[in-house]
Amino acid sequence: MRTFNSILLMIAGLILASCGETESKKAITGAGATFPLPYYNLLFKSYQDSTNVVVTYGGIGSGGGIRSLKDQIVDFAGSDAFLTEKEMADMPAEVIHIPTCMGAVVLAYNLPGISNLNLNGEIIADIFLGKITKWNDTRIASMNSDIQLPDLKISPIYRSDGSGTTYVFSDYLSKVSPIWAEQLGTAKALKWPVGMAAKGNPGVAGAIKQTEGSLGYVGSEYGFSLNIPTANLENSSGNIVTPTTLSISAAAKGDLPKDTRTMITNSSAPDAYPISCFTWLLAYKDQSYSGKTLEQAQLNVEMLRWILTENAQAMTEMVHYAPLPQAAIANALELIDSVTYNGTKIKTTK
Repeated sequence: MRTFNSILLMIAGLILASCGETESKKAITGAGATFPLPYYNLLFKSYQDSTNVVVTYGGIGSGGGIRSLKDQIVDFAGSDAFLTEKEMADMPAEVIHIPTCMGAVVLAYNLPGISNLNLNGEIIADIFLGKITKWNDTRIASMNSDIQLPDLKISPIYRSDGSGTTYVFSDYLSKVSPIWAEQLGTAKALKWPVGMAAKGNPGVAGAIKQTEGSLGYVGSEYGFSLNIPTANLENSSGNIVTPTTLSISAAAKGDLPKDTRTMITNSSAPDAYPISCFTWLLAYKDQSYSGKTLEQAQLNVEMLRWILTENAQAMTEMVHYAPLPQAAIANALELIDSVTYNGTKIKTTK
């Protein structure tokens, strides 16, 4: 597992690389979640092409991104898990959460010849708890009466690094499985009782593709782009739902908090995919830290505001994510408007 010191070196390399760009280009540096990385790669390239501002983002996991923000060595951090009250209090200054898109955590599997599989939350929890060990277990078979499941050992695959994807996955399982809630709970990193670890969403997706009989959780884009089958899940209304843009968006129905910090797993909406989530960029509410100039603060605020535009949100579906609901955009814009530099509201040109 990569140590935090090596993560710091990686971030330093990103900063040096961004400084090496041509003088006509200005730069912003961020790091964090791999879950939205395909969207961010597309998003930040488009932003650079239209503004000449380089946005350098390192996909090192939500935990690494938050630590980098806490150490004040990046302009923003990507995370699929919002900061808890305790985590907020541990930061050196107030942090705001700007949602960027919606996504889903999918259960990807490797069962040759089986392209359609139904699961529910309690079955998934028991697989990762080591209580269900074979694919032809009667509980799995009862949800898949139309297929012949193999007498094959299940190989669970999980994240080795501190991960917002793990947080979303475990948040869902804590809501649907009392045993999971008691034994493992919700966290970015867990003490897994069984299974094999892999680094990042790409690592988990790659391990699933290479391991017959495996089951793992990944951001939806990684399952889709690598052509790995993903399970349909039973939601809180008892409906079997496939992860799609529409079923992911359905999970955000209802009121959203002003600070945007909310989990939408196990949504009560009858058409919602049950492991849907927001992903956020985290930034300090006051941008005057670590020698940052007012101009640098303005660049950061302008970029955050641009992500909420219609054009930026339209890019989500190009890479299997879902756009934000208008309520989330409105709340996020209010948060961006509250950002200051040395206590004075930041004025931008955009």
